[in-house]
Amino acid sequence: MSSITDVQYISDCDGKRVGVIIPLDLWEAIESEHETAYLLGSETMKSRLIEAKSRTGGVSLEDAREKLRI
Repeated sequence: MSSITDVQYISDCDGKRVGVIIPLDLWEAIESEHETAYLLGSETMKSRLIEAKSRTGGVSLEDAREKLRI
């Protein structure tokens, strides 16, 4: 995974930072953390996530594809 040292800054002609280039894997990690924090901010979503995480069983990907005919 990339680190913060892999971030590149875009500057205007005055040297002011106006943009950034972030490696995709680092961006996805940041977005994932942001989404998780957002979801955990709601007590309802927090309890749903905890409940879903503790579930056992379920349907395999292959079975789901077969049921959906995809």
